[in-house]
Amino acid sequence: MNDKWLNWAVKIQSIAQAGLTYSRDPYDKERYEELREIAAEMLAERTDIPTGKIRDLFCNESGYQTPKVDTRAAIFKDGKILLVHENNGTWALPGGWCDVDQSVVSNTLKEVSEETGLTAEAEQLIAVQDWRRHNVQNYVYGILKIFVECRVIGGKFEDNIETTEIRYFGKEELPDKLAVEKTTKEQILMCFQAHEAEHWKVIVD
Repeated sequence: MNDKWLNWAVKIQSIAQAGLTYSRDPYDKERYEELREIAAEMLAERTDIPTGKIRDLFCNESGYQTPKVDTRAAIFKDGKILLVHENNGTWALPGGWCDVDQSVVSNTLKEVSEETGLTAEAEQLIAVQDWRRHNVQNYVYGILKIFVECRVIGGKFEDNIETTEIRYFGKEELPDKLAVEKTTKEQILMCFQAHEAEHWKVIVD
């Protein structure tokens, strides 16, 4: 859901978490706890998700709140782009959350291996995007999406717990059922543009 009320609630939560992290005044901490609770109630009211679950989602973190990082691989073959078919029936660029012990490139290649069985190497950075500006939102925190063009150097599809198949699609034959919280049609077309450009200028929100 892309909703101003949700964005405001997330912002209030972020301010409250920063206050709880840095404030030394017990009275201020009490106020920040109250702000966090209000943010959780706002989200629960707007989404019909129980307040308790909202608290579990983003009220248990500590430290200064920062966005999560999601890396996506754009792999091409004969002018077509590789998409993975996920267990829920939607299609997306291979990728996922960046693990704490991985760099952007190593995480992208790891996700490719896990979701497709293919071995790849990174070729160029395509874009760094603010998820709130481009994707349907289904999380209560910020996400930075990083798109990397990669080249396959070996491997073949292997059964795994995340995807059921892989397939290459041309620009005019992209599937309708995309996992739009992960990959939109516009983002896929952006990857085509980067692949076809002689000199690509990285897009950064």
